[in-house]
Amino acid sequence: MKYTLKYSFSLLLLVVSFLGNAQEVKVKDSIKPKTERYGLRVGVDLFKLTRSFYEKDYRGIELVGDFKLTRKHYIAAEIGTENKTVDDDRLNFTTKGTYLKAGFDFNGYENWLGMNNMLYVGMRYGFSSFSQTLNSYTIYNPNPYFGQAPEIPSGEKFNGLTAQWVEVLAGAKAEMFKNFYVGMSVRLNYLVSNKKPDGFDNLYIPGFNRTYDGKFGVGINYTVSYFVPIFKSEVKPKEGKKK
Repeated sequence: MKYTLKYSFSLLLLVVSFLGNAQEVKVKDSIKPKTERYGLRVGVDLFKLTRSFYEKDYRGIELVGDFKLTRKHYIAAEIGTENKTVDDDRLNFTTKGTYLKAGFDFNGYENWLGMNNMLYVGMRYGFSSFSQTLNSYTIYNPNPYFGQAPEIPSGEKFNGLTAQWVEVLAGAKAEMFKNFYVGMSVRLNYLVSNKKPDGFDNLYIPGFNRTYDGKFGVGINYTVSYFVPIFKSEVKPKEGKKK
C-alpha cells in the first residue's frame, strides 16, 4: 500500500528572502529499501544573462554545475565569459576574457529522501585569462584653474593578462518543478595573483568583478538549473535504529 503526502517549505536566504514551492514526497512501503538520488545539476546564471540586455556596455554568460557526492557534500564549478567597458573619471577601458571557478559546497538543509534543496556555504578557486583595452584617458590636473584636461584617445591593448583568486560564498537552491531548480548566492573574493599591464591596473577582472582596494571583490548570481539523476544509492539506517 502506498501513501502520498504533500509538504510545503520556504528557504530564507542570508541576504534576501527566497520562497520555494510546494512539493510532493512519496513515501514507499517500509519493506522496500530507501534510496537517495545522485546526479549532475547544470544551469545558467540569469543575472549575467539578463544584464547583457539592459546594460549596453556589458556582455556575459556563466554556466553553473554541481555534482552530489554525499547527502551534504557537493563539488561545484562555474565557467563563463565577460566583455565589460568601464567609464571612470579619468579612464575608459574594455575588459574581455574567460574564467573558470571550481570548488565545493556544504549543504546545511535537512532534505527528505529524494529531495536536493540546498541552504549552503562553499568555496571556489578561480582563474581568469583576459585582455584590457585602454580606450581613452584624461591626465590628472591638480589645479584645474583653466578647466579640465581634454580626453585623450588611446586604443592601446594589453593581452595575456591573468588573475587567480579565492572566494567564499553562501546561497540557496530550491526545486520549483520536478528536477528544475532556482538559486541565488552571494560571494566575497580575494585576489591571490594578478598579472597587470605596464602602467595600468586591472580594475575589472572577468569572473572576479570590480576590484576594490586592489585585493577584494564581491559577486552575486541568480541561477536556474536542471538536475540529471545518474544513479540511486540505498540509504542505510543509522546505528541504534531499526530498519
